[in-house]
Amino acid sequence: EEGVEVALAAVAETKEDLLGECADLFYHTLVLLADQKIELSEVMTVLQARHKK
Repeated sequence: EEGVEVALAAVAETKEDLLGECADLFYHTLVLLADQKIELSEVMTVLQARHKK
């Protein structure tokens, strides 16, 4: 749901709206990671590995 709201805000709303939706998405993602006992550093490792490809 939050991802869809970010996409919609990116094309139809203001920068402030997009920032708010991105903040919501980040928050919910961080809560999910904490619930699953996944460290943010693990996500960063995946991103770094993808960047090297």
